Amino acid sequence: MYDPTRLAALVAVAEAGSITRAAERLGYTPPALSQQVAKLEREAGATLLVRSHRGTRLTDAGELLVVRARRVLDEMELARHELAGLTGLSGGTLRLGTFQTAGTHLLPPVLSAFRRAHPDVALAVADYEPPLGIAAVAAGEVDLALTHTYRPAAPVPVPSSVGVEPLLVEELVLVTAPGHLLADGTARLPLTELAGQPLISMAPHHPSRQGVEAALARAGATPAVLVETPVYALVCALVSAGLGVAVVPEMVAATAATPVSARLLEPGDLRRTISVAHRADVTVPAADAFRALLRGAFGRAGRHRLSGRPESQGRRDDIL
Repeated sequence: MYDPTRLAALVAVAEAGSITRAAERLGYTPPALSQQVAKLEREAGATLLVRSHRGTRLTDAGELLVVRARRVLDEMELARHELAGLTGLSGGTLRLGTFQTAGTHLLPPVLSAFRRAHPDVALAVADYEPPLGIAAVAAGEVDLALTHTYRPAAPVPVPSSVGVEPLLVEELVLVTAPGHLLADGTARLPLTELAGQPLISMAPHHPSRQGVEAALARAGATPAVLVETPVYALVCALVSAGLGVAVVPEMVAATAATPVSARLLEPGDLRRTISVAHRADVTVPAADAFRALLRGAFGRAGRHRLSGRPESQGRRDDIL
């Protein structure tokens, strides 16, 4: 049996006339789309596309399969609409809360996948700095909220009406300006090596960061600049300018818009967990479908790992 995703890829290439244009339409990278077509060719046991510098064209086998694929995909789309009406996934609005890092780097691909699967459901996204998203879910302001907790930190109280499902766990890492003395080396840096270092102190009075700030203070890091609100882009910009060092989540280091170097710390027990908060006492079909996509994207309590590239040049890693 042919994979419907691969059939859709072949149809998209046939309509667009090239792998690149079809990839843009589907939200793939060209290599990823080429892999889908190659797998379909292995399933079919025939060459389906002929590639050239002008683009791509279908072989006779490809033409035949595209005709059948369109019929299959049309029937599947009809079934999807009929089932959506039965399950409550036709119409209405899914209301989502997120914080800045997740909203920028984690949420968009999942939103795209949800929109492809359920185009009749409207989407609304609001910003909630953790742990405010949990309260928003409890109050019915949003259906789901991406939130985070840090370790070490005091536990965040969660109302009984709200469930919190971990999605991603990442270490906190040291970021410095490129060429900084502490950036030299690939081994984990003992936290004690931060003694006397000027620290860009990340929201020292913010509940989720207080435990981390206390650990850095015990290690002897000296606050040089206090950033009173959790804006990691600003922290990395100040670090890049040489105003101090900072300890931020791996994802932040890997996606920094300004050049920074990143290094793992020893011990690796400073961590951030990204979770999704949802109503535990109310069933919202669209919210349940979105949570399933989140699980598929990140895995339950998955781990994000530093890529090993010592310096970020403002390029985004593929972390999904």
